[in-house]
Amino acid sequence: MKTPAPGRACGIVLVLLSLATLQTLRAQKNDIDIYSLTVDSKVSSRFAHTVVTSRVVNKASTLQEITFQMELPKKAFITNFSMIIDGVTYPGNIKEKAAAQEQYSAAVARGESAGLVKATGRKTEQFQVSVSVAPAAKVTFELVYEELLVRHLGAYELLLKVQPQQLVKHLQMDIYIFEPQGISFLETESTFMTNELAEALITSQNKTKAHVRFKPTLSQQQKSPEQQQDTVLDGNFIVRYDVDRTVSGGSIQIENGYFVHYFAPEHLATIPKNVIFVIDKSGSMRGRKIQQTREALLKILGDLGPRDQFNLISFSGEAAQWKPQLVPASAENVNEAKSYATGIQAQGGTNINDAILMAVQLLERANREELLPAGSVTLIILLTDGDPTAGETNPSRIQKNVQEAIDGQHSLFCLGFGFDVSYAFLEKLALDNGGLARRIYEDSDSALQLQDFYQEVANPLMTSVTFEYPSNAVEAVTQDAFRLFFKGSELVVAGKLRDQNPDVLSAKVRGQLRDPGTMHPQLPTPEKTVGNLPTETHGQSSSQVGNVATPLSTDTCAHTSSPQTFHWAPQYAGLGGLHPRVTRWIEVTGHYETEKAHFSWIEVTFKKPQLQVRASPEHVVVTRNRRSSAYKWKKTLYSVMPGLKMTMDKAGLLLLSSPDRVTIGLLSWDGPGEGLRLLLRDTDRFSGHVSGSLGQFYQDVLWEPLAAADDSKRTLKVQGHDHSATRELKLDYQEGPPGTEISCWSVEL
Repeated sequence: MKTPAPGRACGIVLVLLSLATLQTLRAQKNDIDIYSLTVDSKVSSRFAHTVVTSRVVNKASTLQEITFQMELPKKAFITNFSMIIDGVTYPGNIKEKAAAQEQYSAAVARGESAGLVKATGRKTEQFQVSVSVAPAAKVTFELVYEELLVRHLGAYELLLKVQPQQLVKHLQMDIYIFEPQGISFLETESTFMTNELAEALITSQNKTKAHVRFKPTLSQQQKSPEQQQDTVLDGNFIVRYDVDRTVSGGSIQIENGYFVHYFAPEHLATIPKNVIFVIDKSGSMRGRKIQQTREALLKILGDLGPRDQFNLISFSGEAAQWKPQLVPASAENVNEAKSYATGIQAQGGTNINDAILMAVQLLERANREELLPAGSVTLIILLTDGDPTAGETNPSRIQKNVQEAIDGQHSLFCLGFGFDVSYAFLEKLALDNGGLARRIYEDSDSALQLQDFYQEVANPLMTSVTFEYPSNAVEAVTQDAFRLFFKGSELVVAGKLRDQNPDVLSAKVRGQLRDPGTMHPQLPTPEKTVGNLPTETHGQSSSQVGNVATPLSTDTCAHTSSPQTFHWAPQYAGLGGLHPRVTRWIEVTGHYETEKAHFSWIEVTFKKPQLQVRASPEHVVVTRNRRSSAYKWKKTLYSVMPGLKMTMDKAGLLLLSSPDRVTIGLLSWDGPGEGLRLLLRDTDRFSGHVSGSLGQFYQDVLWEPLAAADDSKRTLKVQGHDHSATRELKLDYQEGPPGTEISCWSVEL
């Protein structure tokens, strides 16, 4: 490493904070050229190590300022940042927040290059640093960051933000994943991918390894033939995956005298829950917030299980409960609660203290009167957008009051609506009482954010989970006791070993489950792993879990019969060489408005993969593994998952397709008859089992002889029923909007 030249400003201040996504380099002038941008990310046993390298040249004849800008996900940490200018390396000085802020201000005052991280979005924070570059000089920026990927609703997620803001001659992303347990599924999603860019995306996978490469050419990066200098790369690139799990659900990774124990057992029965929703209806919730809260409550209440109990408390200056006690989540009670939630109006102050204490008192009284089912869990979910303004308003006293009242018996989850809320107060309130806090961002999908959070806690599988390790083998551990374990999540314990590389590390995991039973898996010996990822030592834990539930699996299919709706449930018989025939089940349901000649909503449900797509004029909501994501129409989307590809273009055409299967198209149409359109391609691939209001027309259809007097009318016989068909001119959207006018037979249902 060369020594910086005398007099050159070389101080770079960074904040040790969070995982970075793919960087953005902003060029203030057209003569700043990014000629190389690479991302090399290696994920080994859920731990991601990423190196981002950007090479830039100043083509101007004068000194230019270049700004290096990054979007940083909030749950990781920067380990290194450096700049190389004229062959001289200037290392970044990474500091904790408080020290970084002080040094940043001082560096800026001295005219030195400095950078600082600040909050910008839901999952990301922004880092940027500017540097002056001499004519014809080259600069290399290198950022190294690391993150332990957290399992969320059944998947680990690696997010990269791609925003080069100009065409890049050499742009390449390589993501390597190595999981000794085996990779159970892998999917990618992008908000900027086009058909041309998709050709630059290559994914390969075997039992334990996967490689995702994205290497677009200059022509593939171009936004359009008319805008040849503008790049289409501007958005998110996401990789999601999960791992295979043993019966015990546990595995231990060992390296350099330390271990990490991952625990996520599968096929356990959900524990019944007693949940109280505490809803802020103060004046600041007026308008969109309270409307979206109502929308979310309607969905959440519908997701309560038949063994659950619940109640609602709404509060402003005072708190009021919906029912005097917890009630079973029967269809009658749920419908009544939905009516109550619909009528909640926002006005008044914010009395958080009394509202939570009222919820605790409800649970305590139910416990004393033995109204809580044995082995059930008790949850309080608070949703608020403001600081306490009525009753007890001192945050510290509220935290103390709530902690003393709960006394470790219940779990409190706090949802803070918007940026004005005192999130630090809510976060401590939740963490002190066995729960967690989440910020709900004010956007069109706020209701979905609330539903997603509820899905995280809707299925408790274990309570009072403890981890035990031999004292002669383990010197210290992080948190080793957890109040609750929820479906789709993962408990992680890290520790330091007394011996650098023990042959065997055993562990006992104890917890309470719903039904009786035990399991005692055998402990495999740790083994060395080899490959193109860093070599590690891996071992798996033995576990003892009490009261293991018997797995229960059921499949149900409900068909809509209302005259204003339709359902269409084709089955596909897929052929895979010598593989046996596989039946794939899909159902399409929608609401068609005859007078307006469009659908007000369409819902497509897949069985393999288990996925639901619901389209409305506002947006498209995709739900998989209980995770819901909202996508705006006419925004590019490219998602590839096992057995299904989902794409959307800027014209508003969403296509759901897979090899050897019918392609389902959903079109957002803003022309005459504004609304949603349903398109079908390759309908010859339907099996003989297709059914439903529309599906019936794709099998055993007979045309009656043409009437000589009028060749525009015919009779269509379908499954023994006659339908009148009329030849009319209709728009065909098979190639997308605005559509081509064609002559076709129209049948009125």
